[in-house]
Amino acid sequence: MKAVIYEKYGPSEVLQLKDVEKPIPKDNEVLVKIHATSVAVADVKMRSLDIPRGMRFLMRLYLGLRKPKRPILGVELSGEI
Repeated sequence: MKAVIYEKYGPSEVLQLKDVEKPIPKDNEVLVKIHATSVAVADVKMRSLDIPRGMRFLMRLYLGLRKPKRPILGVELSGEI
């Protein structure tokens, strides 16, 4: 499957369209075939670390110190289960 990912923090130029493995859902999860998704302000701020100076270290602990823990942004979507 194709996904737009980011492997380092920075401007929109760090985004890449790549083939990634299709996820395998666990017993308490479902697999959704996505038809549409959105980009929220929070996604842009997480990717670029455009946040107040005092919060950057805490956000890096949560998101990943050197590179993002979850390289695929976004949580809003529509599709088929």
